[in-house]
Amino acid sequence: MTTTNAAPRFASVVFLKIQDFARRSVSEQTRLRAQLEAVVAVTTAELPIASRIVLEAADGIAVAVLGDPAGALRIAERSLAANSAGLPLCVGINHGAVQMAGGRADDGMIGDGIAVAASIADFSSPSRLLISRSFRDAIADSGPGQEAGMLAAGTFNDAGLRTHELFSPDAREPARRRRRFLALAVAAAIALPAAGVAVRVSAEGHQKVLDGIAGKFRQASARVEQYLRGLLDSVPWQKRN
Repeated sequence: MTTTNAAPRFASVVFLKIQDFARRSVSEQTRLRAQLEAVVAVTTAELPIASRIVLEAADGIAVAVLGDPAGALRIAERSLAANSAGLPLCVGINHGAVQMAGGRADDGMIGDGIAVAASIADFSSPSRLLISRSFRDAIADSGPGQEAGMLAAGTFNDAGLRTHELFSPDAREPARRRRRFLALAVAAAIALPAAGVAVRVSAEGHQKVLDGIAGKFRQASARVEQYLRGLLDSVPWQKRN
């Protein structure tokens, strides 16, 4: 009988499931699991060892990440790239309670956080990453705005008849946000001096004002472009590796 002396804690759990694992031959299972272990070793290398716990599953691997939802998301997104190399991974992420079995990480972990992540991976496919509502909330708490690109993917019922509201990252959303932000920035750059121009036209005449604007525009165009690029680089939702 297994005892659980350690107190439960919350973690972001990335469940990496090999599609149709049980139906494959023993030799293919061995090959795919070896590939998956290599993928996990590479994708988790950036995280401190103390913040991640790698757990074996019957049909894949679960990675519990402590205190870093964004790190868990990076692991999931980078792991999906293995599909192009012939490793059919279904990936699900959840944020929930986990507990060390027997009080030590070496004894494994249990908890609803892992169970739900496994269920989400069951709903996923090799080309799609699915995320639970609780993980989306955890991402929002850790960095407001990061959840904006996680779009509703539907509601699913697992084998235990539990309902899960799931989301999926939209790779096109950051580009759309950049375009919208650029449009607003340009509009602001045009609108701010507009009121002053109207006053000057009434006082100096149209031609004189237009000549002055044309000259200033030629001199300032490079600075405006540089300003807008810097403004885009400063927004919190833009991530860099």
